[in-house]
Amino acid sequence: MTITNETTPGRYLDYGGQYLPELLMPEIQRVAAAYAHYKDDPAFRREFHTLLEEYAGRPSLLYYAKNMTADLGGAQIYLKREDLNHTGAHKINNVIGQALLAKRMGKTRLIAETGAGQHGVATATIAALFGMACEIFMGRLDTERQRLNVYRMELLGAKVHAVTTGSMVLKDAVNAALQDYAARSHDTFYVMGSAVGPHPFPVMVHDFQSVISTESKAQLQTVAGQLPDYVIACVGGGSNAIGSFAAYLEDPTVHLIGCEAAGKGVTTSQTAATMALGSTGIFHGMKSRFLQNADGQIDAVYSISAGLDYPGIGPEHAALMDSGRAQYVPITDDEAVAAFEYIAKQEGIIAAIESCHAVAAVQKLAPTLPKSQIIICTLSGRGDKDVAAIAKYRGIQLSED
Repeated sequence: MTITNETTPGRYLDYGGQYLPELLMPEIQRVAAAYAHYKDDPAFRREFHTLLEEYAGRPSLLYYAKNMTADLGGAQIYLKREDLNHTGAHKINNVIGQALLAKRMGKTRLIAETGAGQHGVATATIAALFGMACEIFMGRLDTERQRLNVYRMELLGAKVHAVTTGSMVLKDAVNAALQDYAARSHDTFYVMGSAVGPHPFPVMVHDFQSVISTESKAQLQTVAGQLPDYVIACVGGGSNAIGSFAAYLEDPTVHLIGCEAAGKGVTTSQTAATMALGSTGIFHGMKSRFLQNADGQIDAVYSISAGLDYPGIGPEHAALMDSGRAQYVPITDDEAVAAFEYIAKQEGIIAAIESCHAVAAVQKLAPTLPKSQIIICTLSGRGDKDVAAIAKYRGIQLSED
C-alpha cells in the first residue's frame, strides 16, 4: 500500500509538506537538497553505518522474552532492545545521520528539542564526538521530571534551555528550537528528534531509524524463519514507531500497532491521545493530526511520559492510520506504570516509561493469540531516568529535595 506521493516528496497522502515562515524556507530547502544529494552517497552511508556499529553498538539485540511469553500464555514475545544502544535509546540512530549531514553542510552548531531528554542526550553526545557546539531546548516541567538527563546533557557540554512559555513541555521546546533555528540557520543545524516537522525531517527520521526494523526482520528470520505477526511500538511524534514499522510496511501480514499516551484517559482533558481524539491541522511546519480546538488552537496535553506528551503525530503515521495499514491504541498512565513494574519483575529490564506503553499493549494482546504467533515489541529506551518519577507516582519519595 503506497501512502507517499512520488511527484511531491515529503507528502504522505494529504499529510506532510512544508508550512513555514518565509525566513526559514530557504534553509529548509537547502537541508532537503543536501539530504537528497547525500542519502545514497556511498561515503555518507559508509560513515553512518560505521558509527552505528562502532559507536552506537548496533545491531541491537532481538531478545526472546521467555518469562513474559510463559506468564501471558499466548503469542511468543520478542523485545527489540533499543535500550541497549549507546546513550540508552533509539534516538542515537537518527542523531548520527543528521549530524553527519550537518557536518557536510558546513554547520558548526547543533540544536535540538527534547521531552524525556533522550534525544537531547543523544544530540549532546554526538556534538561532543564531532566537536560541535550544542544547545538543547526542553520544557521547564520536563527539566524537573527528567533532572538526570538534564545533568547528562550538561556533562556532555551542551547548554540546556528550560522553556517557560506555553505549557512548558515538548511542543513548547519545539517552538523555541524553531525560533532559534530561524535566527541562526547560517551556522546551525536543527536535529529534529521525531518523525515530525517540515519536509525533509520526517523522511530523514524514517530513513535513519529504519535500521530498527531492518535488523529485527533479519534477526527474526534467523531465529524463527518467519515474519512477525505483530510489531508494537510506543508513539509520540513517532520516530521509534516509524523505525520499528519501516521494513514491514510492504508486508501486509504483519500487523503494525502504535501505542499513544492516553494519560488519565481519553474521556478526560489530561491526555495526549492524538490518534484517538485529534483532527487534521497545521503545526510545527507540517500538516498532520493534532489535538486542537474548533479554532485550530493546539490543546494542552498530559502524560506521565515526557517523551509522549506531544499534541500531534508525524505525517507518515497519520497517513498509515487513514490508509488502515497501522492501528493506534491509547494506553493510560496507570497501564504504563503497571507495565513498567511488570517487565522489571518478569524480565529484569527497567524500560523507559515511553516503551512501557507498548509493553502494556503486549500484555493485553498476547494472551488472545495462539502460541504459534509472534509479537515484536520495541523497547525504545531504558528507564533509569523514570525511576524517581514512577516511585513518586506510587507514593514513594526517593530523595528529600
